[in-house]
Amino acid sequence: MTETNLVNHTHWDREWYFTTMDALVLSDQLFTEVLDELEKNEDANFCLDGQVSIVDEYVEIHPEALARIQKLVKAGRLFVGPWYTQTDALLPDAESIIRNLVIGINDTKQTYGQPMMIGYLPDTFGFNAQMPTLLSQVGIDNFIFWRGTNFKRQMNSVYFKWRGLSGKEVIAANFPFGYFTAQIDVASKRHLDQFVTKRFDPAAEFEATHAHNDEVLMPSGIDQMDIIKNISETIADLNRLSDNHTTISTYPKFIDKLRQRDDLPTYHGELRLPTYDRVHRTIGSVRHNIKMENVKLEQKILRRVEPLTVIAKANGVTIGNGLLIKLWKKLLECQAHDTLGGSVSDNVAVDIMHRFKEANEIADGIENMITKKLAEFLKLDDHSVLVFNTDPTDFDGVKSIDLVASSKRIVFDNATDAYIVKSHHYPVRHHILMMTPRGREFMDEPEYYQLTFKTHVTIPALGYKVLHFHESNQVSAEMKPIQTDELFLKLGSQKVSFEHGQLNYCDGQRQISDLIRLVDSGNDGDTYDYSPLANDVERDLAFQTAHLESAGVQQQLIVTGETSLPAALADRVTEDPELKPVHYQLTLNFNEQGLLTAKLDFDNQVCSHRLRLKLNGAIKTDAAIAQIQAGFVTTHNEPIDDDWLQEFVEKPVNLYNFDKTVSMTDSQHTLTFFGKGMKEYQQVDNRLYITLMATTSQLGKPNLAWRPGRASGDTTNQGHIMMPTPLAEEQGELTFEFALGLSDSGFSEQATSLAAQRWFAPSISYQLQQLNLFIHRLDNKIWETDEQPAINPEFSLLTLDKSLLVSAIYPAYTDSKAYIVRIQNPTREVVSLPAICQQAEIVDALEQPVDHDLIVDPYNMLTLKFNY
Repeated sequence: MTETNLVNHTHWDREWYFTTMDALVLSDQLFTEVLDELEKNEDANFCLDGQVSIVDEYVEIHPEALARIQKLVKAGRLFVGPWYTQTDALLPDAESIIRNLVIGINDTKQTYGQPMMIGYLPDTFGFNAQMPTLLSQVGIDNFIFWRGTNFKRQMNSVYFKWRGLSGKEVIAANFPFGYFTAQIDVASKRHLDQFVTKRFDPAAEFEATHAHNDEVLMPSGIDQMDIIKNISETIADLNRLSDNHTTISTYPKFIDKLRQRDDLPTYHGELRLPTYDRVHRTIGSVRHNIKMENVKLEQKILRRVEPLTVIAKANGVTIGNGLLIKLWKKLLECQAHDTLGGSVSDNVAVDIMHRFKEANEIADGIENMITKKLAEFLKLDDHSVLVFNTDPTDFDGVKSIDLVASSKRIVFDNATDAYIVKSHHYPVRHHILMMTPRGREFMDEPEYYQLTFKTHVTIPALGYKVLHFHESNQVSAEMKPIQTDELFLKLGSQKVSFEHGQLNYCDGQRQISDLIRLVDSGNDGDTYDYSPLANDVERDLAFQTAHLESAGVQQQLIVTGETSLPAALADRVTEDPELKPVHYQLTLNFNEQGLLTAKLDFDNQVCSHRLRLKLNGAIKTDAAIAQIQAGFVTTHNEPIDDDWLQEFVEKPVNLYNFDKTVSMTDSQHTLTFFGKGMKEYQQVDNRLYITLMATTSQLGKPNLAWRPGRASGDTTNQGHIMMPTPLAEEQGELTFEFALGLSDSGFSEQATSLAAQRWFAPSISYQLQQLNLFIHRLDNKIWETDEQPAINPEFSLLTLDKSLLVSAIYPAYTDSKAYIVRIQNPTREVVSLPAICQQAEIVDALEQPVDHDLIVDPYNMLTLKFNY
């Protein structure tokens, strides 16, 4: 007889085919019933899905429930946290996943009591190989989940130790049949004998026999399901009918039992095999605009806003942590598994994009406040520009500088090689109102230009400096087309040329033909998965014309193409298809790092297709090296049996996820792709394919080639409907940014990480001027104050070694006089920290002191708390 530990819970998608507001309405009734039942029956307990955000929203409409919740949490009968939202585990940045935990744990402690310190992700679509490392940053040593396991190929046990790349381990408990394995709802109670013989006992036997488990975990709940009423009576009936013995339990109690075992097998690697249920291996390219907005916002917070608040604090400008946390929460609300995956209705997609809009407004407003205040403290005139470096290493290179001036003839006094990349002319305006100490006066506002320059500049580490400029007779270099028959770019030995419709590369030692190509195919999938269309083939999209643009010694190559593609999915396989024209343009240049940077503009006028980059590095290998959260993994194309359906519910296709970079190498040469928002790759015949987007017209479709059977998204469930998603077709002008690094050496985790960090580095500048107060949205409402501190025209707060990879710099949550620096080591080598770090206190991500040497272990992180 097996002891089954039954845990009563609800799984709470914040949004899906229903909106967050729909979920709030459901919680009004359901959460109230949960509290009533827990107070009525002291033997009952309940788990609110491991995310505190849904409790916050309930308490906002039921403030009288706060004391009830606090009492039940203290009694260990209601479980809240540790997450803020139920995160996706493959697509967010490592820092986003950590911050989701930090904010969730802190909020729970501050408002409700002790959080459930369980790494609980019951419905997330697969997990990166570094989740144990990320969980360890906040002291969580366990993980409970559903999807992604294969007991024949991995650990042959539903309970095991999962080891991250760093060597950090968590005790893992898997629901092979989902978080609804023991779903005791009203129908189950009415037919409890059938429930036991057909569902409950077979599941308990499976869990008991996959390893030697005398006790098994049985979750009882499903999406938005209520608490089991009078649970003791139901358990008594269950025990009367079952071959097993069931007790009421909790997730923490069961994990404590697993901690006592010394026979758990160990597994390391990702959890992403679709054996017992779907993991949606191709969801990384669905609704690409959500993925791209997510990356942009992550980088804006981590590389601009938070370091700026630290610089500002050191110079007399304080931004409240509450505002920064609100900004993070807007982002985290966009990172739940359905949300970031994009497997949502169009109605929800509109909400997601609105949250991104709101978050960007907060982020831009914080930056605006900081930069203007510091410019005022410095008493800058309108011929000065304040430039920032938000990295803790001295910067010497090219930045973009934004300014307005009465002329395009600009010379910088302390920057070199400046040229205009963008300009907009504003003509003279007459009879313009001015509010002066004398009252209302009118003037003519002169013409001016809004300009973006690129220029070489030096900026001190984690600080700022002032650039001065003047207007002269010298004509500023400006990027313009030039007439030439030689269509190539050159940097040192590297050369990219356009010849006979192809982009070719050489570096003095090797030549690569057809370096970059666009390819397109029909997508018979839905908002969960790409699926190939029967009898369709992936087709090349040719480049036809090219021209060079130049600004002094700077050049860029513009390559364009036009083709006709089938207008809709049916047109891909008919003899008389409707075709629509598609235009695309690729802008290439070499940056100072030696990377070939690219911007693809694609006018998407067709439906239901997948667009990919096909990259040729002239490298023969069967492996790819993907950057993931705080580390790197090597992937190989695994063999897939013709009868894969005997083992899998979804085809385990060799498409993988990456974070920021993916590389191919043969130890002598390396090709690395750097992507802003792209998350999916495939390697075929020594070519690297990067998915740009996969568009679709349906939330869920049945019987896909790679995913047979029912539709995901409930659209073929009883009483449900097929749900069109025209917004997921992503029509219109789209832009993709990426870069390629081609080196004559083997792959280096350290060099690749640092190159990605440098490539993502932002350009931040501010000019105090009166010609246009709407370049920055809050400029005309941030008023100058009488009392202003005197600050230095050049400032640096902290300088660290250039070899360190700093993943976050932000004001401490627990100490207003301190700031946090988190250092990642995404390599297999130990990293020693410089002597300046002795000034810091070593803490965990919750800012609790830890005993640790001044080193960062392989594939791990170290958090430092510095005082201002």
